[in-house]
Amino acid sequence: MTKPVTKQAKKATAKKTPAKKPTRANTAATVAKAKPKASTKAKPAKNATRAKQGKRITGLDLAAKVLSDAKEPLQAKAIAERAIAAGWQTTGKTPHATLYAAMIREIAKKGKASRFIKTDRGLFATNK
Repeated sequence: MTKPVTKQAKKATAKKTPAKKPTRANTAATVAKAKPKASTKAKPAKNATRAKQGKRITGLDLAAKVLSDAKEPLQAKAIAERAIAAGWQTTGKTPHATLYAAMIREIAKKGKASRFIKTDRGLFATNK
């Protein structure tokens, strides 16, 4: 004896997968029909306007200058205050934290070739 077919069984067998479009082979004819790329022209540098204005001094450059002038280890907050007084322009609310993180990154990346050394907790000096 066979089992009667239920509605759920009919739905399960009635589902069809959508038909896929056949793919075209990459033949010489299809490659020849491809549109040629537009010629590339020399583009001006992204920072062309900055180059015309002159090189901006970075916070790390000013921090190195401040530390070399101080001739003693300083905290990041004192370095940031002196760098801002020397002309560092920043719009952040915590420039000392930004400077601290940048000095730590340079020390981690460059190691002994870094311009800074960490002498004590929160104190930085120049790497002579």
